[in-house]
Amino acid sequence: MFNKVLIANRGEIAVRILRACRELGLQTVAIYSEADRQAMHVRYATEAYLLGPAPSSESYLRGDKIIEIALKSGAGAIHPGYGFLAERADFAQAVEDAGLEFIGPSASAIAAMGDKAIARETMMKAGVPVVPGTEGTELLSDEELLKLAPDVGFPLLIKATAGGGGKGMREVTNIEEMPTLLKSARREAKAAFGDDNVYLEKLILGARHIEIQILADKHGNVVHLTERECSLQRRHQKLLEEAPSPIMDDDLRKRMGAVAVQAGQAVNYESAGTIECLVDSEKNFYFLEMNTRLQVEHPITELVTGVDIVKEQIRVARGRKLSFAQEDIQVKGAAIECRINAEDPHNNFMPSTGRISHIVLPSGPGVRVDTGVYSGFEITPYYDSMISKLIVWGETRAQAILRMRRALAEYKVVGVRTNIPFHQAMMDSHRFMGGQFDTRFVEEEFSMEEIVEGKETFPDIAAIVATLVMHDQTERAAHVVRRGERDTSNWKWLSRWERLNR
Repeated sequence: MFNKVLIANRGEIAVRILRACRELGLQTVAIYSEADRQAMHVRYATEAYLLGPAPSSESYLRGDKIIEIALKSGAGAIHPGYGFLAERADFAQAVEDAGLEFIGPSASAIAAMGDKAIARETMMKAGVPVVPGTEGTELLSDEELLKLAPDVGFPLLIKATAGGGGKGMREVTNIEEMPTLLKSARREAKAAFGDDNVYLEKLILGARHIEIQILADKHGNVVHLTERECSLQRRHQKLLEEAPSPIMDDDLRKRMGAVAVQAGQAVNYESAGTIECLVDSEKNFYFLEMNTRLQVEHPITELVTGVDIVKEQIRVARGRKLSFAQEDIQVKGAAIECRINAEDPHNNFMPSTGRISHIVLPSGPGVRVDTGVYSGFEITPYYDSMISKLIVWGETRAQAILRMRRALAEYKVVGVRTNIPFHQAMMDSHRFMGGQFDTRFVEEEFSMEEIVEGKETFPDIAAIVATLVMHDQTERAAHVVRRGERDTSNWKWLSRWERLNR
């Protein structure tokens, strides 16, 4: 039984795990690169250790150094968060070999399901429908993939076997552009996950991206926490998620949930995991991949089910049974998550770096913000551009949308550009409000150019007006009423005057 946890990650997810550990009474250890010396997770932890230079390949991907720090600090467990080493079977095995607890699935489960090609093979053997693509688990060279591509059919996707989050993924429309895209996909996968192996998958047009959250313990119990709608993506990177999905009905939820539980049981899974599927217009679903880790969008599931997924992960790692059964899971209300990224939506979503000089986080009923930044924090080019996750809950989907509009209007970030205007426009989109969208919606039918189409803009005037409004608000906030020249209040003077005139 461990009492101290090392968090092998950074940013908002590191802060999220630190808070869960604190509520469970556990001590925490943070690690940080030279670029993250002043990061929030470093301040929140019980103790913190320098890992290495800013590039992730020299810091957050150095599993040997992380394990060395865990042993040095006396930590009994390591939580990988998401990204970096979270889905590396060799890292999970090394943690176990060092006598530490890996807060996540076993190395064998990660190897079976964390590798996308092996996961596809496992599901096919179990009779679960999968998206057409390259078969088998062997490593394929570029030449072999080029030969197999026509059989898969265009358009297709090149996908990294070791990762997720859109990293190492490229869309291919013809054979001529494929060699270049293969090289770039392998290069990105190597930088993000330390593994450049890729496979091919048919791109299903007009599909919805639906994922099922599962939790499993060491005693054979596997439970699904229903679904999340993740179709709103740009370049295969999720931008906005919601739960439950607008297209889901009881029958489809039951069938997809059963497949998710079956997948977990097939590999003796434990901890949190996600089964990702594509659902076509006829509500046929196909297994896409399994993420053997905590997902970025896990908060919306927490809000609609009332289950603290991170705490459950830690309890499972300590050998306890799940604190609930399948019949206890009931969806209540609706939740939406917007990923607030440091990027310019008016300039093709170019990354924005710099120092955050001022930030105001939204609050109020049904609003949650998971973040790892603060006023004065510097956004560097070394890591993911996500500043925070803005999550809202409402009794209905319509109420959640209205609440998200209000929260986005309250959110202020000065110093770097953010994609808040994009999310505000999305909340006003009639197709989004009606739930009529698919995985191509953002890229093909929703752009910032369409938002401002037909509107004449005056950026200089807008900047001047914004400055004047801010100045006026600052002056009001700083206004102080001076004490009168008399030695007492006007109320007392009035009382004295009344007594004298009686």
